[in-house]
Amino acid sequence: MSKIVGGVLTAVKKGRGGVSVSHNKNTAELPVERMPIPDKVVISMQQHIGVPCTPIVKVGDEVAVGQKIGDSDKFVSAPIHATVSGKVTAVGDIKLANGIITKGVTIESDGEMRMYEGITPPTVTNKKELCAAVRESGLVGLGGAGFPTHVKLNIPEDKEIDTLIINAAECEPFITVDYRECIENAENILKGVEILKDILGFKQVVIAIEDNKPKAFEIMKEIADRDNDKDDAIKLMTLKSRYPQGAEKMMVLSATGRKVPPGKLPSDVGCVVMNVASTAFIARYLETGKPLVSRSITVDGSAVRSPKNLRVPIGTSFADIVDYCGGFKTEPAKIISGGPMMGIAVCDIDAPICKQNNALLAFDEKDAAFKKERDCIRCGKCVDVCPMSLMPTLIERFARTKDAEKLTSYNTMVCMECGSCAFACPSGRPLVQYMRLAKQVLREESAK
Repeated sequence: MSKIVGGVLTAVKKGRGGVSVSHNKNTAELPVERMPIPDKVVISMQQHIGVPCTPIVKVGDEVAVGQKIGDSDKFVSAPIHATVSGKVTAVGDIKLANGIITKGVTIESDGEMRMYEGITPPTVTNKKELCAAVRESGLVGLGGAGFPTHVKLNIPEDKEIDTLIINAAECEPFITVDYRECIENAENILKGVEILKDILGFKQVVIAIEDNKPKAFEIMKEIADRDNDKDDAIKLMTLKSRYPQGAEKMMVLSATGRKVPPGKLPSDVGCVVMNVASTAFIARYLETGKPLVSRSITVDGSAVRSPKNLRVPIGTSFADIVDYCGGFKTEPAKIISGGPMMGIAVCDIDAPICKQNNALLAFDEKDAAFKKERDCIRCGKCVDVCPMSLMPTLIERFARTKDAEKLTSYNTMVCMECGSCAFACPSGRPLVQYMRLAKQVLREESAK
């Protein structure tokens, strides 16, 4: 078990590997601003891991905020809702920030933000009703993964789950929206925790925060100390700040000492991991019935004129978001959706923001410069820092030769693409790209 120091838990076990990165939390003390309503939104039908939704509206339809506009009958999926009120002007192919082509719905805003008349708080008294309500809300993991939350909470009866872990680590550089969630919406986080604990029967809850966020920790502890936690099941834990501390499997190890086996999930070792923003949203949704139609996003980087934390309607273009931040003060050499370690390069600034996008970073030529790629010097640093005990250089070799058998034997699919190996490599080798290539080789082999 974790040690308790001064009423606060400390990590029970240190995870393997990882790297020390510059935090660059430049927007940490900037409250989340609500961005003005955009003239139009383009809402993707692919905003989650799993099956994309199918549009259920047509051109010319009038829609209101919170009205369902896309859905799927598949389990691993989550419905999509209108994020502004107005008229549907297009239904068809759109391009996302990473270049993927998918279906989308374009809504021209009427500026009124009329709420859909059918919105009512759901009745939730048991696990089945909770999972159904969370699905209807459209919630997916707001920490960046985009996994449908109702799937995560629909715990099979044969699995013994005793621990809920609330992830407030936010170990990626620059991103501060989870920190602001702890500062501005701590009451909702604790309400969400109580709801999940009571309905799903968790015996213990661990709210884990990195030690470089003392203000967030103090606020969360103050509220936790005065709540109704009669059985003292909710604990706060400080984590040493080290990337990728916020990864699910690392979080489970730190909070419980349990190791998630390759190919398994936290639920296989009795844990569920939830992002703080996702937890707070559940509390708000059960009170209001308003589905997921907006999210907070950090906008930062050396090319951004006025970095901010913003609350924006889902489907707002990255271009509109940058314009609200004063535009670019210098020509960006690199634009990233997400953090600099695990984010995706943005190939089209006019692309829309999706549910899982928690940051938009733009860097000038100096900050975007790559290390010069050289031959591998066999130093082993990539192996030392890999949290999953992989051998990136060997996987790179077998990815080049498309040796699926070797890639399988070296547990390639276990890689979580955290980027620690590439960050530590003195030869500047693009190891994460090779890891992704290796996974693609295995997927193609599996499809034969």
